[in-house]
Amino acid sequence: MSYLVISFSHKNLDIKQREKLAFNSDEEKARFIKKLLEAPTTSELVLLSTCNRVEIIAKSSNIKQSSKNIIENLASYSSLDFDFLYDRADIYDGDVAVHHLFSVASALDSLVIGETQIVGQLKDAFRFSQGFGFCDQSISKVMHYAFKCAAQVRTATSLGTGSVSVASTAVAKAKELVGNTKGVNALVIGAGLMSELAVKHLLSSGFDVTITSRDMKKAQNLADSFEASIKVEPYSKLEELLEIMPVMITATSAPYPIITQENTPSSSISRYWFDIAVPRDIDENIAMFDLDIYSVDDLQEIVNSNMTQRSAQAKEAYTIVGRSTSEFFDWLKSLDIEPIIKNLYLKGDCIIEKKVQNAIKKGFIPKEHEDNIKKLCQTIMSEYLHNPSKQLKNISRNMECDLVVSSVQSMFTKQNSDTNFKCEHLSKN
Repeated sequence: MSYLVISFSHKNLDIKQREKLAFNSDEEKARFIKKLLEAPTTSELVLLSTCNRVEIIAKSSNIKQSSKNIIENLASYSSLDFDFLYDRADIYDGDVAVHHLFSVASALDSLVIGETQIVGQLKDAFRFSQGFGFCDQSISKVMHYAFKCAAQVRTATSLGTGSVSVASTAVAKAKELVGNTKGVNALVIGAGLMSELAVKHLLSSGFDVTITSRDMKKAQNLADSFEASIKVEPYSKLEELLEIMPVMITATSAPYPIITQENTPSSSISRYWFDIAVPRDIDENIAMFDLDIYSVDDLQEIVNSNMTQRSAQAKEAYTIVGRSTSEFFDWLKSLDIEPIIKNLYLKGDCIIEKKVQNAIKKGFIPKEHEDNIKKLCQTIMSEYLHNPSKQLKNISRNMECDLVVSSVQSMFTKQNSDTNFKCEHLSKN
């Protein structure tokens, strides 16, 4: 069995193709993962679907067959051509797959290097698969180590300090276009994480913010979470708001465009709209002389600037990712339960040999009884260790085995791992 990662992102697909691959609901994701796990070569799986990427992290007994099956199902789901997807897909296996996963978790593979929300999105994807029983011990280990690696990158480099997201990149572009932001109104459509980030960066840039959403309660809760004064308008006033707001950022999870040519009003002011949703919220065919529309891919200029500024930190971060990848596989080897159990018995045999020889030397037992005494001691030891050994083998098949195995190693063997690793096991609740 080997780790497999199939990656689609801004690096190999444009936004039109990425939005066809996007999963818009938990029900869609659950059905899709369940179907993939019907293949005999794929035993565990996590699906990460964000505005910029789709990553499939799996455990596979046959990389080629699993890859083909996964991409065939993606082609069917997205209505994209199989050969096209297969040619574009970045397929990683073994240590290269783990290295890529660690890079993604550390925000080194993101459209905007250092964006902080990717590790949270990855944790959510992992929790989702855990909750449905789509992943087990192997995926659990690599995911937790990915989170550990991401934390090390944030601590050791400045990538996590003042890092920018797609939302903040959109706000930076809006500020560049508007100039003086004092008294400038900005509309945010949606009340999810990306909308929250947009509101945060708009406020810090001096914009006056209005939120609208189909879910008024969520919109009000989002507004109330900030100390600044934020207006909340009903979604029924969307067209009116689109007419009067100079800046608009939309980040809903709608599976289709919510803003089309038909509901886009003309205006007497210059307007700048930013669509950071995937699938897109704004119909690509809208065209008005007073309106500039920016999608995620249109923000590439700022993204490139960000990458240049962070190249030194990224180099240091990749060193951490490489080291973490190597440490992860060393750690996996250390968790092999059979050598630990064997070591327990060998240690017992050594103690028996030492104590019997010492007893003979002191005259406690005659030399001619040596073999029988040893056999008796070995029988006692075997019976004593039988149940613990059985329990250890059972525990080794559970996701939480690493903590127990590491403890047993520490207590009963001389093996000391160079990696002081503690799994932050996630609750299924």
